[in-house]
Amino acid sequence: MAVCIAMVAGEASGDLLGCRLMAAIKRRLPDARFVGIGGPSMVREGMESWFPAERLAVNGFADALRRLPELLSIRRELLAGIKREAPDVFIGIDAPDFNLGVERRLKASGIPTVHYVSPSVWAWRGGRVNKIKRSADHVLCLFPFEPELYQRVGLPATFVGHPLADEFELEPDRQGERERLCLPRDAQIITLMPGSREGEVRKLAADFVGAAKRIHEARPDVRFLVPLVTRETRALFEHAMLAAELPADFPLKLMFGHSHEAMTASDVVLLASGTAALEAALLKRPMVIAYKIAPWSYRIIKKMMYLPYVGLPNILCKEFLVPELLQEDCEPQKLAEASLKWLDDTDGVSALTERFKSLHLSLRKDNASRAADAILGMIGGKAP
Repeated sequence: MAVCIAMVAGEASGDLLGCRLMAAIKRRLPDARFVGIGGPSMVREGMESWFPAERLAVNGFADALRRLPELLSIRRELLAGIKREAPDVFIGIDAPDFNLGVERRLKASGIPTVHYVSPSVWAWRGGRVNKIKRSADHVLCLFPFEPELYQRVGLPATFVGHPLADEFELEPDRQGERERLCLPRDAQIITLMPGSREGEVRKLAADFVGAAKRIHEARPDVRFLVPLVTRETRALFEHAMLAAELPADFPLKLMFGHSHEAMTASDVVLLASGTAALEAALLKRPMVIAYKIAPWSYRIIKKMMYLPYVGLPNILCKEFLVPELLQEDCEPQKLAEASLKWLDDTDGVSALTERFKSLHLSLRKDNASRAADAILGMIGGKAP
């Protein structure tokens, strides 16, 4: 009888992880069936998705509260369907607010459960480890220091590597990317990345534009790239440019997407804290990390944080390799000074590049294959 695997992925990143995991499992078990909720990539790989994955997406607390009846209805139908199928294992991919509740109920009914992508228990709210233990039989971790946190409470966990480390080349083709983007070979280029969400761009756009203006005053030859992912975030950034009264010939190019290309081509990246910081590290780019949230939220979170860093490169390397300018320090003059410092520090950039190469190798573990091995080991599947 074919192995049946139930899965839920509610975001684009989870859909990609799920698709690659399915392909790795099918290489070992070609007849395996996959059911649950998946995005378009998982469906193309053969997933029988009972609901569109986008129905799980929520934007903030207010949206989650408004859509709570719909989400609860989806969860009830999903649980009923999974119990009817009686799969060999259930895999919740990221989306902990939804998946941990599903996993807890399935685990109680005797179905083995896996949570794929550890929540950031190492950063704050460490008590979540016990909540995860009640929900999952096994956790698949993207970072090497995470399994120990679970093993302390008796929850098996496996480091499977980070998918971005598999995807990115160890030696990025910087000059080739400049040619493809029609950028001068020897120009100094700074990429501005104020975030992918509207709330982030709304908070950071004015400071980033102000920093670009001050950098331009100090170094008129520096060029700027700004990759933005939606029309809404582009409109917010354009509004900040108008408010700053940038001259018509200001050397700034707005882009739709292509953030990896822009980072690869740049000398420095000024970015909002998040996955983009890890991407910049894997692309071996010096960076300045910035972030702002509501003051009361920051005070609460700061008291709950366990680490002195917020940027993933600093967390993974356990030191302040790159500057972090948060809250009141996230202002145009300081952002400009930190960015310009990288342009003048050739030795510092070389040393940083070597550290980022070591980091890249530590995360490059053939993520999908490792995850498949861990899952099939749980259910007795044989990996070649």
